[in-house]
Amino acid sequence: MTIHEVLEPRPVDPALGGIIKLAVLAVGGQGGGVLTGWIEALARANGYACQATSVAGVAQRTGATVYYVEMSPQTDKMPIFSLMPAAGDVDILIAAEMMEAGRSIIRGFVTPDRTTLIASTHRALAVSEKMVPGDGIASSAEVIAAAEVASRRFIAADFDAVAVGVGSVISATLFGALAASEALPFSRVAYEQAIRAGGKGVEPSLRAFAAGYEAALAGGEPPQAMGAAVPPQDQMPRGPQRLVQDWQGLCARAAALPAPAVDMALAGLRKVVEFQDTAYGQLYLERLEAVAARDRAPFDLTREGAKYIANAMAYDDVIRVADLKTRGSRFVRIRGEMGVKDGNVMQVTEFMHPRAEEIAGMLPARLGARIEADPKWMARLDRWFNKGRRLRTDGLVAYATLYVLGGLKRWRLRSLRHSHEVAHLEAWLTRAVGHLDRDYALSVEVIRCRRLVKGYSDTHARGLSKFDRVLAGIELVAGRDDAADWARRLREAALMDEEGKALDGALATIRSFA
Repeated sequence: MTIHEVLEPRPVDPALGGIIKLAVLAVGGQGGGVLTGWIEALARANGYACQATSVAGVAQRTGATVYYVEMSPQTDKMPIFSLMPAAGDVDILIAAEMMEAGRSIIRGFVTPDRTTLIASTHRALAVSEKMVPGDGIASSAEVIAAAEVASRRFIAADFDAVAVGVGSVISATLFGALAASEALPFSRVAYEQAIRAGGKGVEPSLRAFAAGYEAALAGGEPPQAMGAAVPPQDQMPRGPQRLVQDWQGLCARAAALPAPAVDMALAGLRKVVEFQDTAYGQLYLERLEAVAARDRAPFDLTREGAKYIANAMAYDDVIRVADLKTRGSRFVRIRGEMGVKDGNVMQVTEFMHPRAEEIAGMLPARLGARIEADPKWMARLDRWFNKGRRLRTDGLVAYATLYVLGGLKRWRLRSLRHSHEVAHLEAWLTRAVGHLDRDYALSVEVIRCRRLVKGYSDTHARGLSKFDRVLAGIELVAGRDDAADWARRLREAALMDEEGKALDGALATIRSFA
């Protein structure tokens, strides 16, 4: 993305002789207040009267915090500044995320005769996008296209990635982009002096400022020095020789599958072995090889089966959740995301409220089944365990508790939850393969329906419910020429919303003609 001019450049901007109006839209953690403070300091240090205000949003629910700055050359008369931006009356708008750029356009803050729009192209997903069971991410391309039309001048780059690349935060790179735009009548040196005057994190901020400046001038590409390739991690597992040999044997079996399915089969094999052990990986390959034995070119069924059989076998249970929460790599990742430095104390609080079903599911299959069938016992378990506990895993007791739970992999295969998962998996595969001879496309679509089952606790229960409803709907259209297309529509409808309203509508349509 380059610096884009929609209209011919104006010879002299009349706003520079009057009031300049600038708005910053940023969500929590993006340093919108710091950026606004630098802009204030920049203006005042260069002989301008300046006023800054802010109106808080609620993160990505109702929008970002809007920071608003007005400035004008200092004169004998005190200027009268506004407290809020108005539609059609903003000279410069800085959006710290692509959705906020779109919101600024919708609100009329960006106009083609006046506004310089500076935006970061990265995404911080909104709550509405995360709530969609499927892919609810809005298209950034549509926002970029609108921005090119709506603004007088459009400067866009992934300023967040640029900042991370030099070990700083996005506010500094956006400040650099503002300097590169020359939308304010101040020199680059004046911008750098404003950062120094802040007195905190000066050197990292100056590096990020320079990187943002160069990225804006380079058409949105990060400087070459930041583009060093990251070498791929060694994927060969390490451990006892016997286990390594077992793993290599499993990989050889996966490589012997039909070519279109090999890459997915290797990924699925890694997932199930990491979930349990190499014996479990052998069971995965046996199931996949049984599907491949009945498949035919183009082997879509085997490829999709490689993915979704692995997902079904590596389900989320209490043991897996506890295991993931106590891994050293997780604490390293959290420290990196939070920017924890040596000498800092990091506290990690886990929120856990296992339902009665999760507790019963950890018991031996027969005992768990008897308890699960007894409403009184299930009520007791729910009363004892479903209390929304907060566990500090930076402390010994909470960490040890989860660590012991995460180490119960050997017990998992004898649990009630595992027996439920195996029964569900086998019934699903049998149903999918059952359509193979009559309707290959429908068989593939039934395999893909496993995408609906995911997550843990309530999320998993909702997914199972939708899965069952979708397969019931598929049975109504099985035998029709367009059965596979209807199966795809049902699955996509189930992924559209958490409540299942779109799925209700699709099922009603099928019942009207089935």
